[in-house]
Amino acid sequence: MVVTSKHSKITLFEPDFGSSLTDLIIELDYLRKKPLGGTTHPVIFFQLKNIFHMLESIGSSRIEGNHTTVAEYIETKIEGKKSKNEKDIEIQNLEKAMEFIDKNVKKYKVNRIFLSELHKQVVKDLTSPPSGEGSVDPGQYRAKNCEIVKSKHIPPDFTQVDDYMKEFFNFINKESAAKYDLLKVAVSYHRFAWIHPFDNGNGRTVRLLTYAMLVKQGFNVNVGRILNPTAIFCIDRKKYYDALSWADRGTKKGELEWCEYVLSGLKKEIEKIDKLSDYEYLANKILIPMISYSLDRKTITDLESKILRIAVEKQVFMSSDIKTLMPNKVYTERSRVLRKLKNKKMIAPEKGKSRKYTLRFDNNYLLRGVIDALEKEGFIPIRN
Repeated sequence: MVVTSKHSKITLFEPDFGSSLTDLIIELDYLRKKPLGGTTHPVIFFQLKNIFHMLESIGSSRIEGNHTTVAEYIETKIEGKKSKNEKDIEIQNLEKAMEFIDKNVKKYKVNRIFLSELHKQVVKDLTSPPSGEGSVDPGQYRAKNCEIVKSKHIPPDFTQVDDYMKEFFNFINKESAAKYDLLKVAVSYHRFAWIHPFDNGNGRTVRLLTYAMLVKQGFNVNVGRILNPTAIFCIDRKKYYDALSWADRGTKKGELEWCEYVLSGLKKEIEKIDKLSDYEYLANKILIPMISYSLDRKTITDLESKILRIAVEKQVFMSSDIKTLMPNKVYTERSRVLRKLKNKKMIAPEKGKSRKYTLRFDNNYLLRGVIDALEKEGFIPIRN
């Protein structure tokens, strides 16, 4: 059955006090305010943040039908060349858009200018529809009616889009009690999808918008938290489309069911990824397996693997820490070995301390191993 669009004012329905949705809001508010000190060195933690940006981008593009796997895209990253493959460009656009959000969302309102810039970045250098995932008019609202693949909902007439979007931005930027912040994120996601303001790229844009709203509301990646909200939607795409259809009904029950779906997924993802701030967990479950994976595939040597294990053990290490591995070597010879690891981008000088080093794994020797370990620990919802 096709669900035709009808005007309904964008509304925040308040859940019952004893409901599971209210419990979720309270728990997420606690996570938002919880200091995330952790024991993982910031240099190591923020390498993980960049990897999760990539995973977020792959997940978002796959919901739209891009069949690139994590393994395939990792190979593109490792090669370090600018890909001309449209599927790769689509994912790269999303990564750059997330960087744009991290740098700018705290400074500016989420308004039409901000949204238009997001959409332009999403569709940049992509072929226009129907053959590609680009846009006929990047950053501008659609000039004709459209249908949504895999949805029974028909978006409103294009002549109504501007009015609906003005209402949408008023809703987002209107001052309200903090207890409504997360409900506002979930409701805004559905409303944007319901309006479908652009000719293409709406799904990718609204998932970036969700990320931006969460960062703006205090789930701040710049103080040590990693967010991967797209994982909520890409783990089970059928459930995702079903949940959107619940909200399409325009009823309080349907809207709150959608909100519970979004917020329960967000809570699971935040709790899961926050475990990476516990260095004992990160070292034993991700970094040591990464080294073993790389050694087994001979992308690193036995000596390199032993030095990297010391780097994992200490987080910050010096040339003297590897003396036992090279008992007959003088300082200059150890320095030469460390310089070689630095050139391979497997270690990096700690900021402001040229003789102290930290581990790097965003390179073609170790990155595959990180991804393999993250997948085995359930951090990657997309099977290769």
